[in-house]
Amino acid sequence: MSPTSLPVSDSVRLRGATLARGARTILRGVDLDASAGTVTAILGPSGVGKSTLLSAITGELRPVAGQAEVFGRPVPYGRRRELLELRRGIGVLLQGNGLLTDLTVAENVALPLRAHAALPPELLARVVDLKLNAVGLRAAADLYPRELSGGMARRVALARALALDPPLMLYDEPLTGLDPIAAGVIVSLIRRLNDTLGLTSIIVTHHVHETLPIADRVLVVANAGVVFSGTPAELEASEDPLVRQFLRGEPDGPIPFEIGAGRTAGAAA
Repeated sequence: MSPTSLPVSDSVRLRGATLARGARTILRGVDLDASAGTVTAILGPSGVGKSTLLSAITGELRPVAGQAEVFGRPVPYGRRRELLELRRGIGVLLQGNGLLTDLTVAENVALPLRAHAALPPELLARVVDLKLNAVGLRAAADLYPRELSGGMARRVALARALALDPPLMLYDEPLTGLDPIAAGVIVSLIRRLNDTLGLTSIIVTHHVHETLPIADRVLVVANAGVVFSGTPAELEASEDPLVRQFLRGEPDGPIPFEIGAGRTAGAAA
């Protein structure tokens, strides 16, 4: 059964997940529910382990404790064939874009289709055209990555992540390195595509004020765990010192300025 045919009332569910890299515990006891059709923002300072959560969802990192489910089934850690099938249903937008510089925009978007779908050339070209149109870059099909602005390159990477019509999209710091206008375009696209395509989206970011307006649910990660889980309105009303420090960008408070300060275990981005 393909990922897209599985029941997805909860597209992603983590229960008591503890994540580690070697001997270092990065996050402890994480609970996460990302329901179908929603946008979930995972917020927190740089280096606290936000991106590590995405590794658990894609099957790259097995929790040392707790459970992880995607599309209603346990993530098949260590089972290569099942993981490949799972990942076909997950689109990932990396902060570095990962575009191949010697390929055109259209050729970059076509890469997942060539690898995973036996489409005739005419149909493949049509799908690529549709994906580029969805991100407003139909006219850029023949350009090379070096000819694109940062915001355009990010949108090409988004079109490529959507190539196989995944029901789940993971965004790893999608606004990093973008000017305010380009960041606004990406944020608007994430929400619009989520709604029009019926996706489930999880955004890992430290860009709070840009992301909250499009989020349905929010998790704040700090000090090796989840310090807040709720709606954007509940987050903004929170009086928790950890939450207030993060939202206000204050250097002094319960979240240490240096990674690892005040902790016995390290963290990762």
